[in-house]
Formats: sequence, structure tokens, C-alpha cells
Amino acid sequence: MTLQGALYPILWLVVFPGFLFTGVVGLLITWIDRKVTARVQMRVGPPWYQPFADVLKLLLKETIVPAGSSRLAFLGAPLVALAGAVLVSTMVWVALIWPEKSFVGDLFVLIYMMVLPSLGLILGGAASRNPLAAAGASREMKLVLGYELPFILALAVVIAKSGGAIRLGEIVARQNAGGAIAASVSGALALIAVILVIQAKAGLVPFDQAEAETELMGGALIEYSGAPLAAFRLSKAMLYFALPVFAVAVLTGGIHSSVAPAGMVLDPLKVLYLVLKIVGVIVIMVLIRNTNPRVRIEHAVRFFWGPVTAIAGVAVVLAIIGRAYGVAWL
Repeated sequence: MTLQGALYPILWLVVFPGFLFTGVVGLLITWIDRKVTARVQMRVGPPWYQPFADVLKLLLKETIVPAGSSRLAFLGAPLVALAGAVLVSTMVWVALIWPEKSFVGDLFVLIYMMVLPSLGLILGGAASRNPLAAAGASREMKLVLGYELPFILALAVVIAKSGGAIRLGEIVARQNAGGAIAASVSGALALIAVILVIQAKAGLVPFDQAEAETELMGGALIEYSGAPLAAFRLSKAMLYFALPVFAVAVLTGGIHSSVAPAGMVLDPLKVLYLVLKIVGVIVIMVLIRNTNPRVRIEHAVRFFWGPVTAIAGVAVVLAIIGRAYGVAWL
């Protein structure tokens, strides 16, 4: 193996499309979100560098571990959340740009990896030995139980429309060749369900019950400070970018690319189209966040088990019927 070949995996994990790239873009997206929210509330909003300054400030502050808490679980929980965000981003971008480099069953691996940030939040809140943190962890656990069912049903639509493919690269390649899954009726319904679910996975209003600053004063994160809190904030920012990219990948496809000796060759127009699709999903998430109040946790679970599951269930039925009778638009 050449030195260049050996460096590629390291570059994926560290530079692009891994930690640095996703972290920087995710923090910029959080700034845009905060800026839009400020404008809606007739405020000026923070400067563009504020999210970066917040993370840097937290990294320089002292880390305080609550007395009586589980030190290992308390300090390990932010690393679990951050690792999940990094792995999701890296795997999705590799499948988007180099579909042939994904592996069989990576779609299921991604489902598990996307639970890690929530699991980190639950673990950290439970280990804090604070009643408000425990309440936040309990809310996050209920929310995960609520949205995972419609999320898996929506991905079942993707598998059915892709001819049983469970490799993300193959799903992306099939859409690149034959058109987006979201262009069909079942695919459009699945996209609606996925966008609502990733709104909750990213911890955004109206599904931010685990933190709920006005009710729980930070909830699961109330005892966190310093670098661990920075890791949680960074993982949330990365999910704000990685989850829309995942939604775009599984339901609209990626980029036709080839690898030449001098490096990767991409079609600029296809890259622009991909960016516009990702921006479109992010805009929808920002609009949902700024036009809806936080709902109670039982209402959130009822919403995901009710209307969202119904939408995803109908999408699965339509996808199976369309596959069985060769009706592509279903």
C-alpha cells in the first residue's frame, strides 16, 4: 500500500468528510439558525464566529464533576455522543461521493450510530446525580422510543424501492442511475417522516424536551461544564449537518464521481445540486424550529407513534405494492 493510500482513511476521519469538515459546517449552520431565530424575534443575533468562540471558551474552562456521580460514565458520555456524530457524517459522505467504498449492511450500522448521541445524553444525564438531569435523560429515552419506529419504517421504504439493498452506497448509486426515491409517492411520504424524525434526533424545537432550558434549566446537560459540555454542543452541531445529509443520501441520491490518479473528479453541477438539496432540508428544519413551540414529552411520543408512524406505514405499503406490480411512481 502506498503512503497516499494509507493516508486516505485518516483524511476521511479527520479532515473531510470527518470531524473537522462536519464540525466547521455544523457550527456555521447553528449560527445561521441562531441568526434566523434572532431576526424572527426582532433581534440582531450573534456574529458568525460566535459558535466557534462558545466551543473554544468551553474548552478553556474547568471541568467540574458532580459529587457522588459516576465519574467514568459522566465523562465518557460526551465522547460517545461525539463519536456517533463523527461516524455518521463520515459514513454518509463516503457513500455519497464514493458509493463503491461502502460495505454491506452499513445502513443498519448507521441506524445504530445515530442513536449514540441520544445514548450519550441519556447516559450523561443519568450519571449526573441531579434530579433535573435525570428528568432530561428520561425524556430523551422516551423520545428515542417514540421516533425510532417511524424512522425504521421510512428506511424500509428505501430498502423496498432499492430492490432490497442494505448498502448505502448501492442505494445512492441506484438513485444516481434511475432517479430519486423521493420522486415517488412512497418516497415523498418517507421523506416527510425522516425530516420530522431527524428534527428530534438533532434535539431541535419542538422536540428539545431533554434540555428544555425554560423548564429543566438544561436538563440532561445541567451539570456539565468545560470540555465535556463543548463535546455535547459540538456533537449537536455536527448532527445538524450530518442528519440532513443522510436524509438527502437515502432518498435523493448523491454525486457521480470517479477517482483518478491525481485525485477525485466531481461534476460541479452535481455538487451544486447536492448542496442545494442539503440546504433545502436544513431550511425546513430551521422553519420548523422557529414556527412551533416545544411540546410536552407525552405529546411528542404520541405524535411519532400516531401521525408520523401512519405516514411511514402508508409509505411502506405503497412501496411494496409499487414494487410488486412494477409501478415506479408508487
